[in-house]
Amino acid sequence: MAATKIYIVYYSTWGHVTALAEELKKGAESVGGVEATVWRVPETLPEEVLGKMYAAPKREDHPVISAKQLAEADGVLLGFPTRFGMMAAQMKAFLDSTGGLWQEQALAGKPAGFFFATGTQGGGQESTALTAVTQLAHHGMIYVPLGATFGARMFAMDEVRGGSAYGAGTFAGADGSRTPTETELAMANHQGKQFAAVAKKLKA
Repeated sequence: MAATKIYIVYYSTWGHVTALAEELKKGAESVGGVEATVWRVPETLPEEVLGKMYAAPKREDHPVISAKQLAEADGVLLGFPTRFGMMAAQMKAFLDSTGGLWQEQALAGKPAGFFFATGTQGGGQESTALTAVTQLAHHGMIYVPLGATFGARMFAMDEVRGGSAYGAGTFAGADGSRTPTETELAMANHQGKQFAAVAKKLKA
């Protein structure tokens, strides 16, 4: 049987979502018969503005995806920063370009999940997931949340941690200087593995 294709599609400003995407890929590819590819969505801001924001350099080893390429995947994980409790405009612009796929319902029945980076605690990480679900609903995609499958570390209170039942996550800090913790990266790896196993079952 052909390999199960997982597309990990993200937007990242300072590299936090990128780091999670890499861990999701490792987790997904730990499942036999799964191929995971990391993609980034097109940037909408000019270089001058990105420079003033001290944005991280784009990962050239992560190709820019087009909307029609989503249809090639057996499962899609979407990652994005939080902007006022919702997904960043770059990801929304990309999803807005999927009208042709929606018209054909080319993504209907495919599993999808989310992962995030948010500035601070209380910055809207869970509302980012909730407002993103509308995108999946209109495409007829199957939302695969993380649930409590990460086990006891999901409920630990001894450290600041992003991520929830909706998907893996991290906090960037108000100035973007905080990097994903070992626990946050482990949760992303776990989500990649869990999601890939579900996608593989659905394909079979």
